[in-house]
Amino acid sequence: MNKITQFMIAGSAAALLAACGTSETETTENDTIVEDVTPTDDTAAATSLVDIAQGNPDFSTLVQAVTAAGLGETLSGEDELTVFAPNNAAFDKVGSETLTELMKAENKDKLAGILKYHVVPGKVKAADLIKMIEDGDGTATVTTVQGGDITASLDGDSVTLKDANGNTSTVILTDVDASNGVIHAIDTVIMPKS
Repeated sequence: MNKITQFMIAGSAAALLAACGTSETETTENDTIVEDVTPTDDTAAATSLVDIAQGNPDFSTLVQAVTAAGLGETLSGEDELTVFAPNNAAFDKVGSETLTELMKAENKDKLAGILKYHVVPGKVKAADLIKMIEDGDGTATVTTVQGGDITASLDGDSVTLKDANGNTSTVILTDVDASNGVIHAIDTVIMPKS
Protein backbone atom coordinates (compact mmCIF):
# COMPACT_ATOMS: atom_id res chain seq x y z
CA MET A 1 0.00 0.00 0.00
CA ASN A 2 1.49 3.37 -0.94
CA LYS A 3 1.80 6.39 1.36
CA ILE A 4 -1.05 8.33 -0.21
CA THR A 5 -3.44 5.41 0.13
CA GLN A 6 -2.43 4.89 3.77
CA PHE A 7 -2.95 8.60 4.57
CA MET A 8 -6.34 8.62 2.86
CA ILE A 9 -7.41 5.43 4.68
CA ALA A 10 -6.47 7.04 8.00
CA GLY A 11 -8.53 10.08 7.06
CA SER A 12 -11.46 7.97 5.93
CA ALA A 13 -11.34 5.96 9.16
CA ALA A 14 -11.43 9.15 11.22
CA ALA A 15 -14.36 10.47 9.18
CA LEU A 16 -16.17 7.15 9.54
CA LEU A 17 -15.66 7.20 13.31
CA ALA A 18 -17.04 10.73 13.45
CA ALA A 19 -20.05 9.74 11.37
CA CYS A 20 -20.73 6.67 13.49
CA GLY A 21 -20.31 8.56 16.76
CA THR A 22 -17.77 6.18 18.25
CA SER A 23 -14.61 6.53 20.25
CA GLU A 24 -11.34 4.91 19.30
CA THR A 25 -7.74 5.28 20.39
CA GLU A 26 -5.03 5.46 17.75
CA THR A 27 -1.33 5.02 18.52
CA THR A 28 1.14 6.60 16.12
CA GLU A 29 4.68 5.50 15.32
CA ASN A 30 6.13 7.73 18.06
CA ASP A 31 3.68 6.29 20.63
CA THR A 32 1.57 9.44 20.74
CA ILE A 33 -1.96 8.45 21.64
CA VAL A 34 -4.79 10.30 20.00
CA GLU A 35 -8.32 9.51 21.08
CA ASP A 36 -11.09 10.36 18.66
CA VAL A 37 -14.12 11.25 20.76
CA THR A 38 -17.15 12.47 18.90
CA PRO A 39 -20.78 12.95 19.86
CA THR A 40 -22.86 9.79 19.80
CA ASP A 41 -26.11 11.31 18.59
CA ASP A 42 -27.29 12.98 15.40
CA THR A 43 -25.94 16.39 16.49
CA ALA A 44 -22.41 15.53 15.29
CA ALA A 45 -22.99 17.47 12.06
CA ALA A 46 -23.97 20.58 14.08
CA THR A 47 -20.89 20.43 16.31
CA SER A 48 -18.39 23.28 15.91
CA LEU A 49 -14.61 23.00 15.86
CA VAL A 50 -14.51 24.22 19.47
CA ASP A 51 -17.17 21.72 20.56
CA ILE A 52 -15.16 18.85 19.11
CA ALA A 53 -11.95 20.02 20.78
CA GLN A 54 -13.78 20.41 24.10
CA GLY A 55 -15.17 16.89 23.73
CA ASN A 56 -11.73 15.31 23.29
CA PRO A 57 -9.52 15.19 26.42
CA ASP A 58 -6.40 15.03 24.22
CA PHE A 59 -7.07 18.64 23.17
CA SER A 60 -7.52 20.07 26.69
CA THR A 61 -4.40 22.27 26.46
CA LEU A 62 -5.54 23.58 23.07
CA VAL A 63 -8.95 24.44 24.54
CA GLN A 64 -7.25 26.31 27.42
CA ALA A 65 -5.08 28.22 24.94
CA VAL A 66 -8.05 29.10 22.71
CA THR A 67 -9.90 30.39 25.79
CA ALA A 68 -6.88 32.41 27.00
CA ALA A 69 -6.47 33.93 23.52
CA GLY A 70 -10.18 34.77 23.24
CA LEU A 71 -10.63 32.80 20.02
CA GLY A 72 -13.55 30.58 21.07
CA GLU A 73 -16.16 32.65 19.25
CA THR A 74 -14.05 32.85 16.07
CA LEU A 75 -13.60 29.06 15.95
CA SER A 76 -17.29 28.51 16.65
CA GLY A 77 -18.47 30.88 13.92
CA GLU A 78 -20.04 30.09 10.57
CA ASP A 79 -16.90 30.55 8.43
CA GLU A 80 -15.42 27.22 7.34
CA LEU A 81 -11.92 26.68 8.71
CA THR A 82 -9.29 23.96 8.76
CA VAL A 83 -7.53 23.56 12.09
CA PHE A 84 -4.19 21.78 12.41
CA ALA A 85 -4.78 21.05 16.09
CA PRO A 86 -1.81 20.29 18.35
CA ASN A 87 -2.63 17.56 20.86
CA ASN A 88 -1.55 17.76 24.51
CA ALA A 89 1.72 15.96 23.77
CA ALA A 90 2.51 18.65 21.18
CA PHE A 91 2.03 21.38 23.79
CA ASP A 92 4.20 19.39 26.24
CA LYS A 93 7.09 19.85 23.78
CA VAL A 94 6.72 23.64 24.14
CA GLY A 95 7.50 23.33 27.84
CA SER A 96 5.35 24.23 30.82
CA GLU A 97 7.24 27.44 31.62
CA THR A 98 6.85 28.83 28.08
CA LEU A 99 3.22 27.73 27.93
CA THR A 100 2.42 29.35 31.28
CA GLU A 101 3.99 32.58 30.04
CA LEU A 102 1.98 32.51 26.80
CA MET A 103 -1.28 31.95 28.72
CA LYS A 104 -0.84 35.22 30.68
CA ALA A 105 -3.25 38.04 29.83
CA GLU A 106 -0.43 40.34 28.71
CA ASN A 107 0.58 37.76 26.05
CA LYS A 108 -2.94 37.26 24.67
CA ASP A 109 -2.11 38.74 21.24
CA LYS A 110 1.04 36.63 20.85
CA LEU A 111 -0.85 33.46 21.83
CA ALA A 112 -3.68 34.36 19.44
CA GLY A 113 -1.13 34.79 16.63
CA ILE A 114 0.39 31.37 17.31
CA LEU A 115 -3.04 29.71 17.40
CA LYS A 116 -4.22 31.49 14.22
CA TYR A 117 -1.08 30.13 12.53
CA HIS A 118 -2.65 26.66 12.96
CA VAL A 119 -5.84 27.70 11.11
CA VAL A 120 -6.38 27.82 7.35
CA PRO A 121 -9.43 29.45 5.72
CA GLY A 122 -11.83 26.98 4.10
CA LYS A 123 -12.32 23.27 4.55
CA VAL A 124 -9.19 21.38 3.45
CA LYS A 125 -9.76 17.63 3.75
CA ALA A 126 -6.87 15.12 3.73
CA ALA A 127 -7.49 14.21 0.09
CA ASP A 128 -7.45 17.91 -0.86
CA LEU A 129 -4.14 18.45 0.91
CA ILE A 130 -2.56 15.41 -0.75
CA LYS A 131 -3.74 16.60 -4.17
CA MET A 132 -2.24 20.03 -3.47
CA ILE A 133 1.07 18.37 -2.55
CA GLU A 134 1.01 16.21 -5.70
CA ASP A 135 0.09 19.18 -7.91
CA GLY A 136 2.94 21.17 -6.34
CA ASP A 137 5.55 18.51 -7.21
CA GLY A 138 5.91 17.37 -3.61
CA THR A 139 5.00 20.46 -1.60
CA ALA A 140 1.99 22.69 -1.04
CA THR A 141 2.05 26.10 0.60
CA VAL A 142 -1.05 27.20 2.50
CA THR A 143 -1.60 30.65 3.97
CA THR A 144 -2.94 30.70 7.50
CA VAL A 145 -5.49 33.01 9.12
CA GLN A 146 -2.51 34.60 10.92
CA GLY A 147 -1.06 35.55 7.52
CA GLY A 148 2.01 33.32 7.54
CA ASP A 149 2.59 30.28 5.34
CA ILE A 150 2.88 26.57 6.17
CA THR A 151 4.48 24.13 3.73
CA ALA A 152 2.93 20.66 3.54
CA SER A 153 4.75 17.65 2.10
CA LEU A 154 4.82 13.87 2.29
CA ASP A 155 7.51 12.19 4.38
CA GLY A 156 7.20 8.48 3.81
CA ASP A 157 3.63 7.61 4.80
CA SER A 158 2.96 10.86 6.67
CA VAL A 159 1.99 14.40 5.80
CA THR A 160 4.28 16.89 7.47
CA LEU A 161 3.92 20.62 7.97
CA LYS A 162 6.94 22.93 7.96
CA ASP A 163 6.54 26.22 9.80
CA ALA A 164 8.13 29.59 9.04
CA ASN A 165 11.14 28.67 11.17
CA GLY A 166 11.84 25.36 9.43
CA ASN A 167 10.42 23.18 12.22
CA THR A 168 8.15 20.28 11.26
CA SER A 169 5.02 18.67 12.62
CA THR A 170 3.37 15.44 11.55
CA VAL A 171 -0.35 15.06 10.90
CA ILE A 172 -1.46 12.15 13.12
CA LEU A 173 -5.25 12.18 12.69
CA THR A 174 -7.25 13.54 9.74
CA ASP A 175 -10.69 14.66 8.66
CA VAL A 176 -12.52 15.15 11.95
CA ASP A 177 -15.53 16.98 10.53
CA ALA A 178 -17.25 19.86 12.28
CA SER A 179 -20.20 22.02 11.30
CA ASN A 180 -17.80 24.84 10.41
CA GLY A 181 -14.77 23.01 9.09
CA VAL A 182 -12.38 20.16 9.72
CA ILE A 183 -9.69 19.25 12.26
CA HIS A 184 -6.40 17.47 11.56
CA ALA A 185 -4.44 16.61 14.73
CA ILE A 186 -0.69 17.31 14.72
CA ASP A 187 2.12 16.17 17.01
CA THR A 188 4.08 19.43 17.32
CA VAL A 189 3.09 23.08 17.78
CA ILE A 190 4.10 25.07 14.70
CA MET A 191 5.28 28.65 15.08
CA PRO A 192 5.02 31.72 12.87
CA LYS A 193 8.06 33.87 12.14
CA SER A 194 8.80 36.00 15.20
